[in-house]
Amino acid sequence: MLDLNVLGNYIVLLVVGICLCVGYVIKVSFTKIDNKYIPCIMAILGCILNVWIAGGINPEIILGGMLSGLASTGLHQTFKNLIRGEKNE
Repeated sequence: MLDLNVLGNYIVLLVVGICLCVGYVIKVSFTKIDNKYIPCIMAILGCILNVWIAGGINPEIILGGMLSGLASTGLHQTFKNLIRGEKNE
């Protein structure tokens, strides 16, 4: 069985926070960008930010950046659902 807790070691909170803010700005300010592209944009941005923060590049830094960028989109959805009281089924 795959243990997804290991992936938590790669999450970079600073990158998650920046991607969360940038993703929100894209979503509300740039209506011509379809929502389906936001996770891809956040994965790329997260990767770039993590390379910059770490000052180097290797597979772990790339993975951490991508996971952090994608985690920001999931975090946005979680907050949205909590605030609105929506339930996914």
